[in-house]
Amino acid sequence: MLKGLFKRVAAVFTGRAVIDDDLLDDLEAALIQADVSAGLAVRLVEELRDQAERGKLTTPDQLRQALQDKVAELLQPFEAPLVKGKERPTVFLILGVNGVGKTTTIAKLAYRHKQMGQKVMLVAADTFRAAAAEQLKVWADRVGVDIVAQKIGADPGAVTFDGVKAAQARGSNLVIVDTAGRLHTKVNLMAEVEKMGRVIERELGRPADERLLVLDATIGQNALLQARVFHESLDLTGLVITKLDGTAKAGIVLTITQELGLPIKLVGLGEKMTDLEVFSAQRFAEQMFAE
Repeated sequence: MLKGLFKRVAAVFTGRAVIDDDLLDDLEAALIQADVSAGLAVRLVEELRDQAERGKLTTPDQLRQALQDKVAELLQPFEAPLVKGKERPTVFLILGVNGVGKTTTIAKLAYRHKQMGQKVMLVAADTFRAAAAEQLKVWADRVGVDIVAQKIGADPGAVTFDGVKAAQARGSNLVIVDTAGRLHTKVNLMAEVEKMGRVIERELGRPADERLLVLDATIGQNALLQARVFHESLDLTGLVITKLDGTAKAGIVLTITQELGLPIKLVGLGEKMTDLEVFSAQRFAEQMFAE
């Protein structure tokens, strides 16, 4: 469960009896501290201020509900289901820097689709990090799905090719491809992942059905920088936001959607296999004020 994503924002309303400049100023500051971009925070608060001055909002509770409704309205266009390929197998290319929860997200995705009765294939194409393939093998065993992997230092494009071919031969419904996560600002890493994308497109006759960037909500503005770099190079189809449970920096979700226009496909809310959920704008907005 999400637990008070915006505790600073919720706290602004505690003990307030009237809407005044102090309340609105504190609200703006709390939104910015929660990593809502300054421009968006100012715009939201000015819209609320205008409604209050025109008598449409007369109590702090009404102000809070109006902000919640506005956040849900802003985020609703960025709800989107995962895309299924027109022909088998569907292929998801999973991107993200080390430490964001990419490997566990892949495991949760595999578990989710296996529970739906699909045959899933994992592809360990992060061949630069020594432990990456081994970790993915452990998860594949736990979840009970197939995996294609090669030795450390193998060509990621070749591993991707083998994985897609194996999935086609075995009748897999879904292929989930892990990618390297180091040095997201380095041209060579982006070029390597672009090459993997070309391999997938050549073999399927279409691009990867999803190019998903995994982002850690707790790192705030850094997540926006990562999203920009990956999106410019790889034309992302969506985001997976991890570690939303308990973070006070979840305003970055608002910032990224408004600045980059990328849908949020899934959110990670904990460590269990079931702690991966379809993003809900309404639920996210409600959690702005959860105690």
